[in-house]
Amino acid sequence: MRPRLVALLCASSFLVSSCGVLSQGGGGRQTVTVWMMKGSASQDFLDRFTEDFERTHGDLRLDIRIQEWTGIGPKVQTALTDRAGDGPDVIEVGNTQVAQYAKGGRLTNLTLESMRDWDMEDWLPGLAEPGLDNSSQYGIPWYAANRVVIYRKDLFEQAGVTRPPRTRTEWLAAGEKLDSGGNQGIYLAGQDWYTLSGFIWDEGGDLAEETNGGWKGALDSEPALRGMEFYRQLQSLGRGPVDADEEHPPQAEVFAEGKVAQIVAVPGLAQTIVEKNPALKDKLGFFPVPGKTAARPGTVFTGGSDLVVPRNTTDREGAVAVVAALTGAKWDTELARVMNYVPNKPKLASAVAGEEGVAAMAAGAAHGRATPNTPDWATVEADNPIKDYMTKVLSGGDPSKEARQASQRITVQLG
Repeated sequence: MRPRLVALLCASSFLVSSCGVLSQGGGGRQTVTVWMMKGSASQDFLDRFTEDFERTHGDLRLDIRIQEWTGIGPKVQTALTDRAGDGPDVIEVGNTQVAQYAKGGRLTNLTLESMRDWDMEDWLPGLAEPGLDNSSQYGIPWYAANRVVIYRKDLFEQAGVTRPPRTRTEWLAAGEKLDSGGNQGIYLAGQDWYTLSGFIWDEGGDLAEETNGGWKGALDSEPALRGMEFYRQLQSLGRGPVDADEEHPPQAEVFAEGKVAQIVAVPGLAQTIVEKNPALKDKLGFFPVPGKTAARPGTVFTGGSDLVVPRNTTDREGAVAVVAALTGAKWDTELARVMNYVPNKPKLASAVAGEEGVAAMAAGAAHGRATPNTPDWATVEADNPIKDYMTKVLSGGDPSKEARQASQRITVQLG
């Protein structure tokens, strides 16, 4: 995914780097080097995990090295082509980055372990699917984060909205009641394409589709157009700018001004809101993005991290042991509790049930998706025609015409 989706969706990560060298540690142990991204795990978690892993794997020693997200792409690409045996054995990567790293056969195929030992059928789809390439599993789901609705409990009560909405219809009705008295029913920036993606997926559409071995834009399909129409209706219940995304201005700052009833964001943004306006402490609540029916929450874009093993590792067995331990139930749920993440399997969500925001996030993650699984998707995000399309529709443009033009641009970018 993009540079940590606003430091939220990606919740960051610690990177343990430099592995493969199989240097000898104390007692003749072989060293497994792990790259983890900065912020993904606390130092206390890493210390406890390392102690437990080395105690239960007497022949292995861990060397965890923390990496910065900025500039990590080229650094990983260099490590994957290293022939000196000095690179990392395990790398944490953004879930939507797996495809670009798997290109050219540079990652270890972990399909056998995934099927035999790791219950891959139970993984969150938004983490598992981006890790899959040509029916082979390269990225192993570690943790997830996604958007929920952050709302003002007091404004809901004042407007007579007695409970969080569970369907799109209820959401629009609540927004209409809340959008009065100088308050915005919801603050939704016009170019928040991650949120739009969920609405499109709920309708059965997609941003792009693979056809005959190639990719083409799909914003002009009927399901995608229905998703955009719902976005238009919801966005109209506030005063979000139609020509900017959720970071321009930062929606946390707008919410903190005290005149917004709802935003769509990762729950961690609530802390920023309260820091800017302490008067809102204890007034914020969370609920999953509503779906088309009350039977299930809406589909959301799932960010987070997968673990991969470079094909050039000199210790495949040790690397697999690390991946198995980090993504297994014991340490995956511990990481979720410590860092307020969503575990990699819905059945483990009870580990975060006591935290309202994370519980809402976990409910949505069970139906999460990721961006189209092609290594060229980064090209689309770099010069994003989806944002332009949204602005044009919200400014009164013809949805079908604008969607067709945006889809054509996406097709060229993915060609």
